[in-house]
Amino acid sequence: MKLKSMVFIFLSMFFFVVGCSTNETVESKVILPKDIPEFVEESDFEKIDWDKKAVTLDDNIIGNINKSGVIGVDMPSLNGQKWMWHLWGIKNPEETKLTVVGVHRETGTVHQILTTGWTINLAGENNGADAHAPSSVKIPKAGEWAILLYTDEKLFDELIYEINE
Repeated sequence: MKLKSMVFIFLSMFFFVVGCSTNETVESKVILPKDIPEFVEESDFEKIDWDKKAVTLDDNIIGNINKSGVIGVDMPSLNGQKWMWHLWGIKNPEETKLTVVGVHRETGTVHQILTTGWTINLAGENNGADAHAPSSVKIPKAGEWAILLYTDEKLFDELIYEINE
C-alpha cells in the first residue's frame, strides 16, 4: 500500500512539474488585413509602447515631440473627421509617402483608418513641421489606439491616442 501511495504522489508531482514548466508562451497573434501594404510587419505591433501616450505639442497638435503629431485627433472621429498629419525630420516631403496603420489595443485588430487608402502623399512645411498632409479618417471603434506611421515603407513613429467619440 505504501508503494502505491508513493507512486501516486510521484506521478502527481511529475505531471504538475511538466505542466508548469513549458517554455512556450501563449501570445495573441495579430492578423493583418489582406490588403495591408507588404512592408508592414507583425513584429511592428509587438514593439508598440502603449505607455508612450501622445502629448499636446503646440496648441492643437497632439503627438510625439520632434517626430509626429496630428491636428484633429481631439475631435470626435468615430463617424469621420479631418486630420492634419505633421512630421519632423523629413528631408524631401514632396517625394515622401506616408502610410497610416491603426491598431485597437483591446481587440488587437489592425485597421485602415484613412478613408482613401493606406497611403497618402506628404507636402512641405506647415505649423513648424518639416512635412504635413491633410486626410480624412474614420476610427472604427472607441478605445486606445496605436497609429503606426510609415514613411517610404519604413516605420517612422507610433502615436498612442485614446479615442472615445
